[in-house]
Amino acid sequence: MRRHLVTTLAGAAALALLTACGGSAQQAADGPQTIKVALWNYATTPEFKAIIDGFQQANPEIKVEPVDILADDYAEKVTTMLAGGDTTDVLTMKNVIDYSRFGTRGQLLPLTDEAKKLDQAKYSGLKSYELEGKYFALPYRQDFWVLYYNKTLLKQAGVPESKLQNLTWADYATLAKSLTKGDGASKVYGAYQHTWRSIVQATAAAQTGGDLLGGDYGFLKDQYAMTLGLQQNGTLLPWATASSQKISYNTMFSTGKAALLPMGTWYAATLLADTKAGKSKVEWGVAPLPQRAADGKVTTFGSPTAFAVNKNSKHSEAAKKFVEWASSEAGATAVAKAGVTPSLQSQQILDTYFALPGVPNGDVAKKAFKPDNVVLEMPVSDKSSDVDQILTEEHELIMTGQKSLDDGLAEMAKRVKNEVG
Repeated sequence: MRRHLVTTLAGAAALALLTACGGSAQQAADGPQTIKVALWNYATTPEFKAIIDGFQQANPEIKVEPVDILADDYAEKVTTMLAGGDTTDVLTMKNVIDYSRFGTRGQLLPLTDEAKKLDQAKYSGLKSYELEGKYFALPYRQDFWVLYYNKTLLKQAGVPESKLQNLTWADYATLAKSLTKGDGASKVYGAYQHTWRSIVQATAAAQTGGDLLGGDYGFLKDQYAMTLGLQQNGTLLPWATASSQKISYNTMFSTGKAALLPMGTWYAATLLADTKAGKSKVEWGVAPLPQRAADGKVTTFGSPTAFAVNKNSKHSEAAKKFVEWASSEAGATAVAKAGVTPSLQSQQILDTYFALPGVPNGDVAKKAFKPDNVVLEMPVSDKSSDVDQILTEEHELIMTGQKSLDDGLAEMAKRVKNEVG
């Protein structure tokens, strides 16, 4: 907790007392200390409530107040808050691109000592938060991409679920095409790929070893060619339609409009909740993300989510306690019970997750949730945000046909080298 310099002994003693107590004397007299946590879509993001409830039960002297922000506005809102000196105590790091920006600007308190207490071998995504040997956040969840599938549609097509256990992208394209049926409003697409650039770009980078920051994007060509081909033959809903009509991937899959859906593990929690509430009747399963080669190994991409402490927090010790608890085994258990994959990976945590009613339990699903390699969706760098913007803009032009694939890839390289360096 930072204070102005106090020159009197009495002032210094009072400051020491306040710091040791982690808050003001008035707060101690009035009741629990309150910390504010910035997050998004509180009502529909189940792990937030699970973490807050669990933390408050373990730490009754600290009350947690959510600062709820719309998911689509979150990055911009937090950026504005920090620039304006906002004192919200804990900030959820939605992605590592935002984290690297806030961390390199000195807007977050260091958590290096806390990070070093964690076993890196057990925490997926922890290494992603290292910035020049320092840590400014601790991960509590680790999402990675898998393939969701509609069991009923596969069964109707005579496709055994075991076929999805070692699917290549060529297999995926063939299967998706065969599952496409109907037309107009009644059409069922063989697959749905959302508008985000990552389903093409991050997949290709992870599975080829390509560098999204490097300025040479030839490694993206095969993945784009397959995706564009599926779009052109009607297997995928056109990108332009999905974008202009703001199509939800949940709507496409949970209503049976798409048989296959590459998507992050976070989506399982939504499906579990919607099924329980009677909002969706789709019988679904999870398979590994398709691979370039059927060698039995699974490489996917993903991104951790973390909590950080605002440098301007007035209750930094309590805020740090919250961040540490969320990344602990107790926090991981709470997250797993909410249907979300935690950063802390252990057999006990996996058993907790698979014990949830409705979670697929077969061999295909278990392989999906234990990939051999999870590559960071976007490398952490002070260039990440600028490169991400360029790649997103060029992705749109390629997917809408405003640029040819070759021209789009060439423009990506040109802009990254000229505008970012």
